[in-house]
Amino acid sequence: MKQKKMGGWSVFVSGCVWAILLLALFGDSLASAPEFDPYKVLGVSRHASQAEIKKVYKRLAREWHPDKNKSPGAEDMFIKITKSYEILSNEERRANYDRFGQMDENQNFARAPQGFRHFQDSFYFDESFFHFPRTSRDFTESKHLLHFNQYMNEVLPDSFKRPYLIKITSEWCFTCIHIEPVWKDTVLELEPLGIGIGVVDIGYERQLANHLGAHRTPSILGLINGKVTFFHYSVAREHLRQFVESLLPQKLVEKVTDNSYLEFLNSWREENKPRVIMFDVASNIPLLYKLTAFAYKDYVRFGYVDMGLTETSQVVQSFNINTYAPTMLLFKENTEKPADVIQARGMKKQIIDEFVSNNRFLLVPRLVNQKLFDELCPVKQFHRRRKYCVLLVTGEGEQFVSVNEAFFDFASSNTKEVLRFAYVYQRKQQPLCDTLLKKDDTTPPQVIVLERRSAAGRVLYRTVTGGWNGSDDDKHRLHELLELLQRDPSYLTNDAMLPELNNEFASMFLIQWINTAYDYLAQFYFDLLYSNWREMMPVLSLIFSALFILFGTVIIQAFSDSGEEKTSKQKTTDSPKTAESSPGPESTSSRPPKKNFVEVTELTDITYMSNLVRLKPGHINVVLILTDASKQVLLRKFAKEVYSFSGSQTLHYSFLNVDKHSQWMDSLMESAPDARPSDCLDEEEEEEDTTSNKSDYTGHVLALNGHKKYFCLFRPVFTGEEAESSRWSDEDASTAGPSKPSRSRSSSRQKATTLEIHHKLDRLGLWMERLMEGTLPRHYVPAWPGLDTITPQK
Repeated sequence: MKQKKMGGWSVFVSGCVWAILLLALFGDSLASAPEFDPYKVLGVSRHASQAEIKKVYKRLAREWHPDKNKSPGAEDMFIKITKSYEILSNEERRANYDRFGQMDENQNFARAPQGFRHFQDSFYFDESFFHFPRTSRDFTESKHLLHFNQYMNEVLPDSFKRPYLIKITSEWCFTCIHIEPVWKDTVLELEPLGIGIGVVDIGYERQLANHLGAHRTPSILGLINGKVTFFHYSVAREHLRQFVESLLPQKLVEKVTDNSYLEFLNSWREENKPRVIMFDVASNIPLLYKLTAFAYKDYVRFGYVDMGLTETSQVVQSFNINTYAPTMLLFKENTEKPADVIQARGMKKQIIDEFVSNNRFLLVPRLVNQKLFDELCPVKQFHRRRKYCVLLVTGEGEQFVSVNEAFFDFASSNTKEVLRFAYVYQRKQQPLCDTLLKKDDTTPPQVIVLERRSAAGRVLYRTVTGGWNGSDDDKHRLHELLELLQRDPSYLTNDAMLPELNNEFASMFLIQWINTAYDYLAQFYFDLLYSNWREMMPVLSLIFSALFILFGTVIIQAFSDSGEEKTSKQKTTDSPKTAESSPGPESTSSRPPKKNFVEVTELTDITYMSNLVRLKPGHINVVLILTDASKQVLLRKFAKEVYSFSGSQTLHYSFLNVDKHSQWMDSLMESAPDARPSDCLDEEEEEEDTTSNKSDYTGHVLALNGHKKYFCLFRPVFTGEEAESSRWSDEDASTAGPSKPSRSRSSSRQKATTLEIHHKLDRLGLWMERLMEGTLPRHYVPAWPGLDTITPQK
């Protein structure tokens, strides 16, 4: 009887348990809260554009931000708004939501096989069945969430101004819960100092996680100067602070003592930067000060004085520093008196940033690169925001010291916001100085007032008359010009396009290569110690690819010589028809120039064999004939005309000085009688007894094919009243008939004085096009004349 009662009791208990489980299973589904709908939260339609969603999100975020809205549900509403924007701003997540409806944050959106579709729809399993506790992301972490586009466009460029601390996490990462308190305390400590904070959800931002090389959660990494470094120590607030501090370069801040402070202050001229010295009683440099030095490393040089040391007592007394509060002194050209001072206990980042930013330029800085020029003399945008740049073009010698000091004194007494003073060394910025001084044909020192009109380099400028010697008259003339310019901006009459400035502080290519190689080796060593093989694969792939390319290049180079010899032998056995054919379009096609200049070498007895006689098959040397008197003018015109053809790999450019080799052209023309027009032959018969009239080959251009022993000839353009009738070249010879009148050409030799050297090559561009097409007449020679002797100078 007792056993029956016990059996009935067990059945009753089992029934109650099943009833509770059934209520738990169906009760939640029947009495569940309404589904989370991001469209309803933001109040937008399902067809809303990204611009509309972003606009609504910004409005709601400002309205419900917990810092502004103190209502009890503001924080929860702000989280919903942020989460809704995260879903709808990402096209992939938005499409998944539209297809599958309410999905969990870490639900895999891959479509199930078709055969199991009904089973999945009828029995949907998620963690709400077991009521797993989920840690909702608070609004402080939501504002640090990073997306791939945001990282590439904002965070990565900003890492060159401040370091970033980034956490890799996910919703199902239970280990992340343990480090969350430490992470929050670290963020509260480091973010006010100016360190960037980021959070990457690996479940949503898989592309960004792969780009960072993060494959595990939780992970913490640092980002500085575009370089990612992983944190491999125990997660403690002090360790994270030390990790961030170790990311910064070592020599950002120089420790200054009594023996070094004068040298530190007086080196402003070499580095072209103001100096900032911080005085504090601390053996270690504060992290805030290091971060400020990193943010302004391109503008200001920073030093630190520990007032607790006996080695710094002299410098503290020299500037009368109060030892009870941190003090910052900023020096410019005057190293004896600071240009600005701040002193306060517990300095804030905003105060230091404003202090340094307002004094990041010297009073009269030297233009050392294009970036400094753009910031110092910005492009004019509005009439009321005009900026006139007063530029001194000077030198580095002792004779320019007094001139430069006089210009500095003038700038010190004219501190108007509309004026910016600067100077430039002519030797280091030669292209800029040539552009500004060529119109007036003046030499430094000169003062130029300019206004930038476009970012491409267009400026309006005017040179101060009389030069600049630093006298009172020079200062008076410059002062009158600046006063007149502020009343009448049209006083700047000269217009020019300035070239980009040279970077005077750019390191050599070898040094850049060594630094890059060192960074790769350091990263490889670090990954070898701490990372797994999956994270090391990109580095290993890069190293083995470089080795493969290096050895492949050596092997190809070893066999290339023999291959070229075989090719040349095969080309020499081609049929006469192939030899007579014009260069193919693949070998002589006009390509865009790969350089911003044309290499033109002189044809001498040393370079004659390599540039003509032994020229590779299929290659042509375009030779300009000139004299000593016409050398500079013709070379500039020649380079301008052939520049568009300089991209071809089969064309080479040279020039021949007939003052040194006067007989070479005569020998060449005698070897190819068909190169002379018929009227020129008649003229030679009439003047065969006269020796005073010699042929003038100045301005002629030859296209020499050294391998096939032929040339094409371009004759210069004649000017004057008979310009049109006196032009003659190979392209005209191919179309002119034998009965064409040649009276003007027969008289051209008598009118040699009417030749204008600058216009002799006006039609060279058209002739070059026909040369590339292969339609010019060819004049064959049995052998190239020698170039061994040099004509003695008279």
